[in-house]
Amino acid sequence: MAPRANWKGFLRLSLVTCPVALYPATSESEKVSFNQLNRKTGHRIKYAKVDADTGEEVENEDIVKGYKVDTDTYIEVTKEELENVALESTRTIEIEEFVDRSEIDPRYLIRPYYLVPDGKVGHNAFAVIRETIREMNKVAIGRVVLTNREHIIALDPLDKGLMGTLLRYPYEVRSEKEYFDDIQDVKVTKDMLDLAKHIVNQKAGHFEPDKFEDQYETALIDLINQKRAGKPITAKERPRGENVVDLMDALRKSIGGAQASRDSKPAKKPRKVASSQKEMLMPIAGKKSAKEAAAKKPSAKPQRKSA
Repeated sequence: MAPRANWKGFLRLSLVTCPVALYPATSESEKVSFNQLNRKTGHRIKYAKVDADTGEEVENEDIVKGYKVDTDTYIEVTKEELENVALESTRTIEIEEFVDRSEIDPRYLIRPYYLVPDGKVGHNAFAVIRETIREMNKVAIGRVVLTNREHIIALDPLDKGLMGTLLRYPYEVRSEKEYFDDIQDVKVTKDMLDLAKHIVNQKAGHFEPDKFEDQYETALIDLINQKRAGKPITAKERPRGENVVDLMDALRKSIGGAQASRDSKPAKKPRKVASSQKEMLMPIAGKKSAKEAAAKKPSAKPQRKSA
C-alpha cells in the first residue's frame, strides 16, 4: 500500500502555482524492532500517561502542551492556538531563491521527501517549475510546515518529480570549534601521504548502495532464528584494535593487505534484494507462509454452462 502524504498544499514560483503532495522518501519499517516485556510474565509493557503529582492516569483529551518557564510554572498552549499560528508555509511552499548545490553544507540536511503533483490538475505548472530548476542546475529553496514546525526545504529535480530535503536552521547546527580545538596540529610527510593515496587508489570504486548489506540487521535476524530453533547462542569474539607503533610500517603493510584482499576476492554476483528484510525470519512452526499457501492452493476449475 502506498504511504500517506505527510503534507498537501501548493508549490509556487512567483505567479506559477500547482497543487502538490509531499511523501516520505525513506522508511525504517523493515528494520527488526523489539517490544519491552516483563521478564517474569512475558507480557508486554504498557505505558500510561499519569499526573506527576497525583499519580492518576490522564485521558488524552485532558492533555495540553505547556512551555516550562521555571520549576513549577508552565504556560499552557492549546491545539487551537497552535493552529492559529497561521504561516503561509502551512499550505504553500513558496520558492524564495535558487542556490548552487555546493553551497549547502551537509550538516544542514535532515531527511528527503518526494514532491509530486496532487490530483489531475497542475501537472503542466509542476513540469515548468521542475524543468526550470533542472535547466538552471540549481536547487530551489522554500519553506514548509510539518508537525507544527516550519522547515527550510531544498527542491531538486528527480526523474519526473522533485526531491525535497528538509534543512536545519543555523541555531540547530553546533559549531565544530568546540570539538576540533583540542586536535593536535600534525605535519603529515609527503611519504606518508603518498602511501595513503596509494591505499585510496586500491580501494577506489563507485557508490552502489546495493553492494552494502546491513550486517547488524542480518545478525539480529540470525539471532532470532537461532533462538526460535532452540539453538544455543554463543558470543562472538569482538575485534580488538591494535596500537600503531610505526605509522609508516602500518601504511606499507596496508598496501600489501589491500592488494592481496583485492586479488583473492571473487567477483560478487549481484544480490537479489529481498522485498522485506523480515522475510528472512523463520516462519512460525505449524504455519505456512502466504507464498507457500498460494503456491499449493489448487486453481479453481472453470464451471460449465448449462445448456
